[in-house]
Amino acid sequence: MPLVLVSFIQKLTAPIPRTIQMKRVITYGSFDLLHYGHIELLRRAKAMGDYLIVALSTDEFSASKGKQAYFSYEQRKVMLEAVRYVDLVVPERTWGQKSQDIDEYGIDVFVIGDDWVDTFDEQLEGRCEIVYLPRTPEIDASRMKECCDTEEARVL
Repeated sequence: MPLVLVSFIQKLTAPIPRTIQMKRVITYGSFDLLHYGHIELLRRAKAMGDYLIVALSTDEFSASKGKQAYFSYEQRKVMLEAVRYVDLVVPERTWGQKSQDIDEYGIDVFVIGDDWVDTFDEQLEGRCEIVYLPRTPEIDASRMKECCDTEEARVL
């Protein structure tokens, strides 16, 4: 491969230097049956910084919580990557990885739904800003899943 092309590829794949002061935001979730409420969360999270990372629950992690996603991890990842507010999707494999993610990705703001208030404060306090966003009230993901589990929906 020509040296010029190798140099160009190295520049493209190099990590973003921290001298560029980008405010990095991270959020977590399963994002199953992606809906308006999810998009609103992602929009609001992105508005808090320059670069939004979504840590997406893997199928195995969901199963460890007693949940099964309607769509596979790979399908949910593709959908999230298509959302303009999302810059990077990474796997969420364990409850405890949040501290590691904050260090690894240089996170400035941790954003999650307000149903998790106080859950991560002790673990993350002093490491980044923690923001709990209110849920979109008119969306009920559990109800959506119930509808998808009907015999009629399975035929579709």
